[in-house]
Amino acid sequence: MAEKFGTVVIGSGPGGYVAAIRAAQLGQKVAIVERESLGGVCLNWGCIPTKALLQSAHVLEATREANLYGIDVKVVGPDLARVVARSREVAATMSKGVQFLLNKANVAVIPGTGTLEGTGVVRVTAEDQTPRQLKAEHIIIATGARPRALPSLPIDGVKVISYRQALALTRLPESMAIIGSGAIGAELAQFYHTLGTQVTLIEALPSLLPLEDDDVSRAIGRAFRKVKMKTLTSAKVLGVDTRGALCQLEVETPKGVEHLEAEVVLSAVGVAANIEDLGLEQLGVATERGKIIVDEHYRTNVPGIYAIGDVIPTPALAHVASAEANHCAEVIAGGNPPLVNYSVVPACTYTTPEVASVGARERDLQKENRSYLVGNFPFTASGKATALGAREGFVKLLFDAADHKILGAHIVGVSATEMIAELALAMQTGVTAEQLHHTIHPHPTLSEAVMEAAAAALGCCAHL
Repeated sequence: MAEKFGTVVIGSGPGGYVAAIRAAQLGQKVAIVERESLGGVCLNWGCIPTKALLQSAHVLEATREANLYGIDVKVVGPDLARVVARSREVAATMSKGVQFLLNKANVAVIPGTGTLEGTGVVRVTAEDQTPRQLKAEHIIIATGARPRALPSLPIDGVKVISYRQALALTRLPESMAIIGSGAIGAELAQFYHTLGTQVTLIEALPSLLPLEDDDVSRAIGRAFRKVKMKTLTSAKVLGVDTRGALCQLEVETPKGVEHLEAEVVLSAVGVAANIEDLGLEQLGVATERGKIIVDEHYRTNVPGIYAIGDVIPTPALAHVASAEANHCAEVIAGGNPPLVNYSVVPACTYTTPEVASVGARERDLQKENRSYLVGNFPFTASGKATALGAREGFVKLLFDAADHKILGAHIVGVSATEMIAELALAMQTGVTAEQLHHTIHPHPTLSEAVMEAAAAALGCCAHL
């Protein structure tokens, strides 16, 4: 017999598990269906384990540079097996934390693959093929995404790998070509380069981290070249031959066609939404370009079916999925929550130096012919950054020229990802350059650069 719930969530990533917990907090009887590990890709094969790997790389780099701080350390080198094992332990710990939170909220966790079987019905097929039927007035699809493969570059998991295999290699490759320099590609390039792999980072667009503002991209390019990582921009991979001991890459660049060799090729060209085999077609759920179409409250065109996270055409970021989850659950419970503000979504890349941004880029404002003020404060002028030995980067703030309200913020530097939330809040609440300038920031801190950048935009920075 079918089990009855108020809400059933398919997928337990940062969208799914947050939606389930919030719905339960609001009085719903909730079940969540997950075919792999609780926490989804982000927690198990994305955000969290990647940051654990990068922390190992940071520790290695710190030991190599310890003499700069008056400390003598003998550096033997990385043990990839132990580095990966720690990363998996971190992911497992966080997955157990999600299990604890779901149990605490009395959410029924149902292992298996969920599909829509009819109006208000989810069929769950366990790993042993045992079927189970769930009925619910509300069904939330939060099935996330998977690595996207290029037609010319099929992923075999051995010589051509995705980020999932890159997070758990058993041996450090001597050389690696990484195709795509978004957050995933740039972070893994940093990790493997630091551990000793000869990395070539290939980007089809004219700059690394192409979604960031131009001066941010240039700063990351300089940082990578400084540590002697090879980077190619405006470069298109024409083909990869994996038949030999090394992969042979043919790459079209502005200088002509280059031939490269690499032991492993990592495809980091984005993700594709997991919307296949969900039963969407049978129920007539509208999709477009591989995404589920929803309204501002995450309702599909079929009553009672909702979608959040990477399966809809909004930014494919964990924190966006969680925001959508909260809104969706509150709407289902009859609430009237504020709409998710997609113009104020922080983006973070955990390279060295880190990159974080929110809001408008200069090139966007220029295309709109909008008048704006720029305040830029370099970390070379920061006492805290100098004491840390991390003087690379800057804080750049953009303000409307008329009312001086903040339009965008861009940070390159140590702890940039921890600093961006202040500026997201400033954007959300319409803070002006004057208000940021007159907000006393503690000294010495990296966050002082925010205050100083606002002062620079107003022409009254004392430290430039």
